[in-house]
Amino acid sequence: MTNARFGICEWYGKPLASLAPADRRQLANTALASVQGRPPPQGSSPECPYQANLPPCSKKGGVCSLQRYQRAAGNLLGPPQDSPVVVCPRRFEQDRLAVRWLAEIVGFNPDETMLAREVAFMQGIGTEKPAGKIDLVVARTSQDSMDWYGLETQAVYFSGPGMAAEFESIQRTNGPRPPFPGAVRRPDWRSSSAKRLMPQLQIKVPTLRRWGSKMAVVVDRPFFESIGGPSQTPSQDLGDGDVIWMVLEIQPDNAGSYRLSRGHWEVLTLEMSCEKLLAAETMQRDAFLAILHRKLGPMAP
Repeated sequence: MTNARFGICEWYGKPLASLAPADRRQLANTALASVQGRPPPQGSSPECPYQANLPPCSKKGGVCSLQRYQRAAGNLLGPPQDSPVVVCPRRFEQDRLAVRWLAEIVGFNPDETMLAREVAFMQGIGTEKPAGKIDLVVARTSQDSMDWYGLETQAVYFSGPGMAAEFESIQRTNGPRPPFPGAVRRPDWRSSSAKRLMPQLQIKVPTLRRWGSKMAVVVDRPFFESIGGPSQTPSQDLGDGDVIWMVLEIQPDNAGSYRLSRGHWEVLTLEMSCEKLLAAETMQRDAFLAILHRKLGPMAP
């Protein structure tokens, strides 16, 4: 029997393990309605506590982050292991920490820093309709110039069954502890890095480089560790590369919740960034052929 699995850490901005049973069941009702395409029971989704102006949560199921847990007696949620993993990009917006950190890195004073969201970057050929956007742009303007930097946030996808069964299990559990996750789910680092983030950088960074700007990328510590972690000789000289890597961490606070904190940052070229994101190498031919022989079977008629 598996003794550790990933389960919900933060749910609609609240730590699952600290919720009262009635609150858990209420959020489970809301989450089930969300994934099933029904209106929320309360008339609107809970507020997202991480975004400015506290808009309703727009993520199906409302899961902000995942956490690996040990299994406790009675098949209940046990102590957490490792760090939470961000699965919703809005989680990175808490206290505008990433924006303020980037402004500090590039030398912008807080009172002169400006922000734009989802700025159109590409357009369809012949249609001139937006075909790609930069998540955030952090800028400083003056009478005759503007300095700016793109900012992309990358949460992690997870592999495994959908969360509906998990919500139903929480809905049925009345005790003081939530149930242990009923299915195996894992952060899908490769889909999030090589298949998602790397193409974004390959498309956007060369153009920003021609325009005399740079791209900042915000990820959490587990994501960054999955692609190799800090460089052996990390540089914090903005002239040394094209991509500013900013690593945030989710840490428990004194109120029983979680807050973002600054971690590592470094500057890499686009090419070095892509090498990190691949985080894999081609296997030897003989090893490949051995796997191929084991998998080969007759073609179905």
